[in-house]
Formats: sequence, structure tokens, C-alpha cells
Amino acid sequence: MNRRTLLRSLCTLGGAAAAGAALASKAAGTPSPDPAAALLAQAYPDLEGRSQALSQWKGRPMLVNFWATWCAPCVKEMPELDALSRRYPRVQFVGLAIDTSPNVVKFVAKVPVSYPLLTAGMASIGLMRSLGNGPGGLPFTVVLAADGSIRKQILGPVDPSELDSVLAQLSG
Repeated sequence: MNRRTLLRSLCTLGGAAAAGAALASKAAGTPSPDPAAALLAQAYPDLEGRSQALSQWKGRPMLVNFWATWCAPCVKEMPELDALSRRYPRVQFVGLAIDTSPNVVKFVAKVPVSYPLLTAGMASIGLMRSLGNGPGGLPFTVVLAADGSIRKQILGPVDPSELDSVLAQLSG
């Protein structure tokens, strides 16, 4: 093998390795340049199976709560979030369940929730990570301003009084 062929081979392998590293980084949950825009670009089924695009609420302040029926802190905070959603009707609340639709339907039969609940499933864990939830833990809440900018990220149960002040600013 002559020197020129060897150099070409090394350059080709180096380029392939760089491309592979870039793809692996993207797949591993590297934050997108605009994670809030990525969130608003999503659509998930509601409890009747109809696809609901989060972009339908674009232009409004929004609280998105990632939760699951099997997550005790998630279940505990649902009544508090529901009360806040009624207190701030100008803020769109959305629950994204990391769960199955049948489990969520059973849950809301016991714990009524007045805001939309959508079934995101395990596939949305990457989205949660891009929004600032590196560990992928639940519950995880993201508050967006009307312009789509992220105003608050909460990993773990919400503190209603802290959230109350953020929502008051956004809905004023």
C-alpha cells in the first residue's frame, strides 16, 4: 500500500469516526439548540386516542408536567397542579404521561384532572433530558412563557407557592 492510499484510508476512517461520534452524541440526549421549540413540535395521543399537537397552545404561557401513574410524587402533586390550573386559566397546563393510555384512564377515574393529559410514553425521556432533566426523573415540570422561552424547570415535586409566583407573572 503506498503512502497516498494509506492517507486516504486514514482520512476516510477519521471522517467516519467523527460522523459516528456526532450521531452518538445526538442520540445520547445532547440538548437541541432550542429544546422548547422541540417540545412544541411534539404531538401525543389524548385519552381518546386523538393526536394533540402541543403547538396548538403556542402563544400562551404553558406548564408541561411529565408524570406517571406509578410515580408516587407525581400522583401526590396532581391535585395541587389541578388547583393551580383552575387558578390560572390563561396558562395552558398539559400532563405528559410516561405511561400507557389504559393506566392513565384508570387514574383519572379516581383522581379527576381538568387539564389535558396526553400519553407520551418512554420515548419522551430524551425530550425531558433536552429540557434540562439529565437524570430523566419524575415528576418533571417545565413552565414556558407565551414566547416559548423556558421560565422554570422543576425536577421532583412542585412547590405550589413557588410555582404560584411564576404563574402569576406569566398570566398577568
